[in-house]
Amino acid sequence: MNKERIGFIGLGNMGGRMTRRLVDSGIAVLGYDTAPGRIAAAGAQPAGTLRDVFAYADVVMMSLPDSNVVEAVVEGEGGVLAHCREGQTVVDLSTAAASSTIRLAKLFADRGVHYIDAGISGGAAAAEKGTLTLMVGGDAGAVDALKWAFAPISSKVAYMGGSGAGHTTKLLNNFLNAVSLAASAEVMVAGKKAGLDLHVLLDVLNSSSGVNFATLNRFPKIVDGDYLEGGLTGKLMTKDVVLYVDRVRELGVMSLNAAGPLASFGLGTALGYGDVISNRVVDAIGDVSGGVRLFDGQQKQEKSA
Repeated sequence: MNKERIGFIGLGNMGGRMTRRLVDSGIAVLGYDTAPGRIAAAGAQPAGTLRDVFAYADVVMMSLPDSNVVEAVVEGEGGVLAHCREGQTVVDLSTAAASSTIRLAKLFADRGVHYIDAGISGGAAAAEKGTLTLMVGGDAGAVDALKWAFAPISSKVAYMGGSGAGHTTKLLNNFLNAVSLAASAEVMVAGKKAGLDLHVLLDVLNSSSGVNFATLNRFPKIVDGDYLEGGLTGKLMTKDVVLYVDRVRELGVMSLNAAGPLASFGLGTALGYGDVISNRVVDAIGDVSGGVRLFDGQQKQEKSA
């Protein structure tokens, strides 16, 4: 296996940042994306076709929007399955349905190819710094052999089990992320309307039982007008919650808490915030609560990044 080469499919918001980390670490990357400009921006060499990607490297990473896109890229005419070779490893860094991942893994196994699902967490900032958390599923030996490829993009790699375990873990994590963000947004709007000092409110929350990732890392920036643009959009957050509900249904677990984030991010999409960072859900809640904005200098905050 050539440990100095990686093929990368999908160099969007997260894929492009991960590719840049790989390139900056000295790994040669051949990139494939429907928007060629993304490849140059990430510092990779452009691939003309998927065939080129699999002829170039024994390790190919994919970062795509969802399982529908993954399946189209993998199983479509002239897709990944048509060009992969025995002994290669495909790493799916997408947020995908575990049932789809498990099915695709069997198709790859029939061709002697390892299909590794690696859910990622940490957002755009962690991707740029190379401090993502990877939640990985698939053949343990194949995962262990990928340490060199994971090192430039992550600070923590957790092996979760067989095929689908990584993507399942990612969905569990993203569901909690959605719940905490939506609930915290509601609380912050209420705090604003109550006339509370939002900095002091956050200090209290972060030293009390209400503390969560959103109160620690998102809202200290948002209350000063920085929405941390560039991260997961509201529509993608909704998609992740739906995937979570589907997964726990498959597992026979009743989902009693999905209605809140689905309503919150659904409201955001209806009001025009679906294609911007999911943190803007606080503005959607503010809109229907009397036009509230957390940052005093942005009472008329626009709905676009």
